[in-house]
Amino acid sequence: MPLIQLKEIQKQFPDGSDRLNTVLRGVELEVERGEFVAIKGASGSGKTTLLSILGTLLTPDGGSYFLDGRDMAAPGIDYSLVRNRQIGFVFQDHRLLPQYTAIENILLPTLACRSEASVEEVAYARRLMELARIPGVAAQYPHTLSGGEASRVAVCRALIMKPLLVLADEPTGQLDRENAQNIASLLSEVNQTMQATIVMVTHSDETSSVAGRILTLQDGKLQ
Repeated sequence: MPLIQLKEIQKQFPDGSDRLNTVLRGVELEVERGEFVAIKGASGSGKTTLLSILGTLLTPDGGSYFLDGRDMAAPGIDYSLVRNRQIGFVFQDHRLLPQYTAIENILLPTLACRSEASVEEVAYARRLMELARIPGVAAQYPHTLSGGEASRVAVCRALIMKPLLVLADEPTGQLDRENAQNIASLLSEVNQTMQATIVMVTHSDETSSVAGRILTLQDGKLQ
């Protein structure tokens, strides 16, 4: 069974003139466990909207979304719990909290239901930082990190709960070419060595080239 199944996903938004702008027009998508899928598209094509639906941050207006065989529209689902335990997010702007060190930022998802990370979780955070080649920044605060280092911390944070799915929204959008290549390579390494399932949206041909499958969102549908 595919990890992700989208069937006829529709999404509309008011355009401010008492009309509805249809962004997604019957999106169909299946993603197998361990796949790395890149979704390309022009600005405003609906890439972030689609990723937000996959991350349960938005509810589709029509169609169905199954994650790990579970209908995400079923009653009683605690979406905050799904996002915390099953989905890791990598955002374009990192969203690191300035009052916490790099390793504390990585460990934040572990503190959703308790006040302190376990010894095992701290050790795992350090292993992730080794994988990301940033072990030396653990005690640094976000304002002291380079853009590339902050992006790597964000990737580690997305992985700390060992999620079923990692969603990356333009993860190289604010980086120079060298750092963008490094982050794309890191995501590819995470996919290959950890068998992490990744869906990434990007406008960059170079960034998308590391994915195992590349799709284009155009006219509200995946092609």
